[in-house]
This record gives sequence, structure tokens and C-alpha cells, in this order.
Amino acid sequence: MKRVIVFSTPTCSWCRKLKSYLKENRIRFKDIDVSKNQNAARDMVRKTGKQGVPQMWIANRPIVGFDKNKIDRMLNIK
Repeated sequence: MKRVIVFSTPTCSWCRKLKSYLKENRIRFKDIDVSKNQNAARDMVRKTGKQGVPQMWIANRPIVGFDKNKIDRMLNIK
């Protein structure tokens, strides 16, 4: 299983959709609330150049936004 990290905020509706989608597909992930973790927020921006959420890293490769096709491809979800 690839390591999956989700960067989100509590008020982000796309973040909730992403996490629900991962749970529906039984994908284990670590959720980091960047509104409370400024170090993680800086790491996220440094890696992608983007401040918006959701972002996720799959095996240390970033995806910005809820890009379902890319997520499915990287996690082998049919």
C-alpha cells in the first residue's frame, strides 16, 4: 500500500469529499489539518507551490485538488 497523506482544513468541502472517497475505497491515509499545523502548510506549499486544499501526496507525489482520475490511477482504484 502506498503512503497517502491528505492536507485539508475543516471548512473545505472538497477536502471532505476527498476523505470520504478515500474511505469508501478503503484507502488508509493520514489527515493533516493545515489550519492548525503551520509547518505542514509550509511543506505543502514548498512542494507544490500551491496554498489551496485539498492536496494529497501519494508515495510522496503531490496531487492538488480532488483529481479523481489521477487519484484512481495512482491508487489503482477502478
